[in-house]
Amino acid sequence: RLLECFSSEFARAPSFIVRCSGRYAGPQHLNIIGEHVDYCGYPVFPMAIEQTILLAVAPSDDNLLHIKNADSNFKPYKCNVLTFSIDVPSVGGPNWYQYVLCGVKGILENSTLQHDAARGMMIMLSGNIPPASGLSSSSAIVSATVLGTAYMHNASLNKQTLATISAECEKFIGTQGGGMDQAIAYLAQEGCAQLIEWNPLRATPIQLPANGVFVIANSLSEANKAATSDFNQRVVECRLASRLLAKQMKLNWRDLHRFADLQKALGYSLDQMEALVHANLMLNVYTRNDLLKLLEVTEEDFADNLLTPNTRHSQTFKLRQRALHVLQESLRVQQFIETARSKADDCIPRMKTLMKQSHESLRTLYECSHENLDRIVEISEQLGVGTRLTGAG
Repeated sequence: RLLECFSSEFARAPSFIVRCSGRYAGPQHLNIIGEHVDYCGYPVFPMAIEQTILLAVAPSDDNLLHIKNADSNFKPYKCNVLTFSIDVPSVGGPNWYQYVLCGVKGILENSTLQHDAARGMMIMLSGNIPPASGLSSSSAIVSATVLGTAYMHNASLNKQTLATISAECEKFIGTQGGGMDQAIAYLAQEGCAQLIEWNPLRATPIQLPANGVFVIANSLSEANKAATSDFNQRVVECRLASRLLAKQMKLNWRDLHRFADLQKALGYSLDQMEALVHANLMLNVYTRNDLLKLLEVTEEDFADNLLTPNTRHSQTFKLRQRALHVLQESLRVQQFIETARSKADDCIPRMKTLMKQSHESLRTLYECSHENLDRIVEISEQLGVGTRLTGAG
């Protein structure tokens, strides 16, 4: 279908098709456990699924990017490859083609990557991932475009490098994610989930129990993480919690905005980090004024340097709850991996329990669930199935 659409739109065949891997390890994935911890510097445990995004690409001699979608509900777009900018609308979030532009910009503006001079491209996209369903269709578009642009411009194709660029360039749209979605798109292997760790980026394949079955259910409730400030609000709350703890521990707090970096600076275990939160982050809600006083910063400094553009007007922050979720969830990732590696008779019941605890934490501490998701979890519980939300929620 993609080839037919491309030929009819551009009156030629594409030069190549991008798809990050073969069957069962396409660029689409879901995170088994470790939700909202990647941007705090902690490992995650995703696996790839069969759904995928495909891009058909050909060079264009007019210096224009011609971006089209095989689904006619998505409007086409064209712009000059040398002068385009990514201006996200203030209402409704990014347009679909802006994720493509992120990928192009990520390669062409990367100073460390050797590549040919920028040239126009004809790009046609097709995919079978439900949008805004928690399966990172937006990140898959970015990752696929990074790969396609790199290939078109004769850049060297190193998986780790491309995954890192893909994670960085989604920030052009304003989403302050952590990199998991892009990493698994490049590093997936069939039959395994991947333990993905950061700084440096590395992936360790972990065999799952052969008799375990993973079912993916779609609640049909859509959430576009770039269209509201909800996602970045959580990122900001985590960064503020880390910085406030660092200041209380008399460390260089401006640099320590990720819990994993703070933990390393303190030489603490995850359990000790959790105790630190219980002892030091006493309020259920911190106001803007509370944080100005505690961090000893001006209103201007706070808005410009400690918030993101779409959270700069936030008045209240739940530091304690977000911190507890991240630290406890990171411990659950460790326990899940240990359980998988143990190959013990009771490993599936133990995994179910960890998934159930993860969902409860996302529902109550991180407040990113939805009544339809909670309903699926309730029904699953009655049938003895361990269930949790996956994706940003």
